[in-house]
This record gives sequence, structure tokens and C-alpha cells, in this order.
Amino acid sequence: MAGLHEDLRDIKEQDRYDFRTEIDYAHRSRRGIGEDVVRDISALKNEPQWMLDFRLKALESFFEMPMPTWGVDLGTLDFEQFYYFMRATPGKQRSWDEVPDAIKETFEKLGIPEAERKYLAGVETQMDSEAVYSSLKDEWERQGIIFVDMDTAVREYPDLVQAHISKAVPIRDNKFAALNSAFWSGGSFVYVPKGVKVEIPLQAYFRINAQSLGQFERTIIIADEESNVHYIEGCTAPQYTEAALHTGVIEIFVKQGAHARYTTIQNWSRNVYNLVTQRAIVDADGLMEWVDGNLGSGVTMKYPAVVLKGERARGEVLSIAFAGDGQHYDAGAKAIHLAPNTSSIVTSKSISKGSGRSSFRGLVRIGRGMHSSQSRVVCDALLLDPESRSDTYPYIDVSEDDAKVEHEATVSKISEDQLFYLMSRGLSEQQAAAIIINGFLEPFVKELPMEYAVELNRLIQLQMEGSVG
Repeated sequence: MAGLHEDLRDIKEQDRYDFRTEIDYAHRSRRGIGEDVVRDISALKNEPQWMLDFRLKALESFFEMPMPTWGVDLGTLDFEQFYYFMRATPGKQRSWDEVPDAIKETFEKLGIPEAERKYLAGVETQMDSEAVYSSLKDEWERQGIIFVDMDTAVREYPDLVQAHISKAVPIRDNKFAALNSAFWSGGSFVYVPKGVKVEIPLQAYFRINAQSLGQFERTIIIADEESNVHYIEGCTAPQYTEAALHTGVIEIFVKQGAHARYTTIQNWSRNVYNLVTQRAIVDADGLMEWVDGNLGSGVTMKYPAVVLKGERARGEVLSIAFAGDGQHYDAGAKAIHLAPNTSSIVTSKSISKGSGRSSFRGLVRIGRGMHSSQSRVVCDALLLDPESRSDTYPYIDVSEDDAKVEHEATVSKISEDQLFYLMSRGLSEQQAAAIIINGFLEPFVKELPMEYAVELNRLIQLQMEGSVG
């Protein structure tokens, strides 16, 4: 996440994320949805005909498909209020010095260049609709790793893109997948060759800066046989009175014996609709890990999925959500077992305070003939006050007798005994509650790189202010 090495003593610096940058945009689409906007985006990007056809097919599907009637309340979502494309700079830069000053200052304030220098294998930054900077360290480039924005991938690696786009998340998977497929812009394309192990993370940072923007990044990650890659995504936006829309699609392909991890810590502002589709297809002996942290946005619908296609494939989803006043997170996971001897683990942690609502929505499916497959789902919710709410909607479909499936869910509140004990040791009620919450989130935090764990704790403290006492 951004700004990982700043002084953390003052936890009230929320303006670190809630600032906006005055940009003279190189291009801005009209408000609203239409074929003319799709054609305009494709023409500006000089895309091949197959990509324009892909977009137009998706737009048609979007209009045909109904809005979801479950999950969060989307009754106030007006697709005509958004700008669907904004180009912040004429082109993407590979040298940080070449990035326009206003944009460079934005990401420097968020801490991206420092993080890149210290511990990242590569970094990509996206401002509004397109990437403005990307780099990959020479040592990884020499090993054949591809790490570029999706627009570059369409131009330079069209065969790889065509072979994978919409294969994990079809256009008609859901209405928002169709919307992304029509208007996608930016996002990352990663290919790790056979046997290559990327020992330090790749990072992308997505920033919504403009008011009333729709951001539709599209990410494809391919971990070839026996490879290893960790991709980290960070997201922020300033607070506006008008809504913003974030509708991303992430498709990951874990080949035989490969290991991929995708970590997200998103801290969107509360005027953002966060509606994301994430899915990985895992071949034999592969391992996919989703590590998913959600602390911002007004509403979120997100269900990282693993499709266990090959024998002995494994999938793990570890997620947290912190829903404060006025926020509703409908999040969870999907595990689809399509081969014998596959295994999945889903661990969900949620915290709600005030009028905040968190919902876990999970799906486990083990088909007939998927012998010796097993799945474990653990869903824990912590309520900080009587007004907050948590719901669990598990769906388990098992068609094989020797499958092993476990599901457990708990809802609890901060124990008064625990608070009393910690306060008797000299801590304030706020400090005591923070310690209890940190313990509750420990399974998630321990999976993060140290700098990210520090940042997550800082964000939790910001969310916690005024929640007790």
C-alpha cells in the first residue's frame, strides 16, 4: 500500500488519501453510456478491430442483462452520471522524472516511488482511466517476465491477450463484468515464464482522482508452469459529493505446479461504488491465494473465486472487511471444485460499527466424481455496537459422497471483560479496543508483507476513531 514508510504517530492524517489533484486532462469522454463512447475509447487507444468487436459485444450484453436484486442496494446507481474515460496524460512513462509534476506529486504523497525503490520488483500506477507510469526491474525483465498495462499488452502481446481475456470471467458472467468488458481501460498484464519465481512483489496502484469517474481496470495474470508470483494492488480516491464507480475484472491463470498470490488493500472513499469480479483458474498441483482487504467505499460487492480445474489444485481466500457508518460490504468467496483431490480454504473476517453492515456470501461446489476433495469455510464477524449488523449467506453444493466440507460462522462483540482487563493495565478504552481488534484480524495481517501490515493497522485505527467510549 502507499506511503508505507511514513511516520505513523499521527493517525489522524486521513487527508493523506482524501486529497485531489488539479489536472488538465488530455481527454475526457462525455457523461453516460453509449456506443459512441465505446468507439471513442477504442479509437483513442488505436485498438485492433477484434478488441472493438469485443467491446461492442459486451455493451450489447450489458444492456440486455438485469441489475442484481441481491447483495447491496444499487437503487441509486445511475450509469448516466459517470464519465467512462479520462486520459490524464498523453502517454505512459517509464521514467519517473518524465511524469507530469501534478501527477508525480500525487503518487509521491502516496509513497509509491519510495516503495518501488525499496522492495518492489516492479510497479504500475494508474490515474483515473489509464496507466501513467510503469517499470520492471532489469533482473526480472531479463528472465522473460512481462509486466505492462493492459493497453500496452493489447498492442505488443495480442495473441496472449486474446487467448486469455474473458476466459476466466466471461462477458456475460454478470452485468458489471459486461460493463467492464465494454469500457475497460488500464489494469495490469502479467506473464511469468515457466519455472521463474518472482521473489519480491509486483505492485499496481489505482487512483480515482476525478469527480464522477467510472474506473474499469482489467487485469490478467498468467503464472506459467512451476512459476511463482505475488501481485499487490492498492486503491484510493478523494471524497466527493457525487458518486464514483469502480468496476474491475481480474482474471488469473495458474498453470500446473504454479503459485500465485493476489493481495488487495483498498481504501476507496465512501462515495465509491466498488463492484468487482475476481476469478482464478487453477491447473493440477497449482495454488492460488487471494488476500483481500476492504476498508473503503460506500458499497462493495466482491467475491474472489477459485476454479480448481486440475487434480490436487488448491485455492485459498483470506478476506477482511471493516464497515463503518453508511457502508455496506457484501463480500465473500467462491470455490468451484472441478477435479479430484482438490482443496479450498475460505477465511472471512468482518467488523461492523455504527450503521455499518457486512455480509458474507460464499459458494462451495464439489461436483460428482470429484473424489477426496475438501473445503473449509470460516466466517467470523465482530460487532462494535448494537446498531451494527452482520449477515452470512453460505451456499454449499456437494455431489460426491467422500468429499469433506466444513463450515463455521461466529458473530461476537468486544468483551467487556477483555476491555476491563486491558484498561486495568493502564490503556484507554480506545487503545484496548484496538488491541482486541488487532488480535481478531491477526490471521489476515500475518499474511501481509511487514510494510503492508503496518499500513493496515494504521487504516484500522483511522476507522476506529470514535467507535467506543
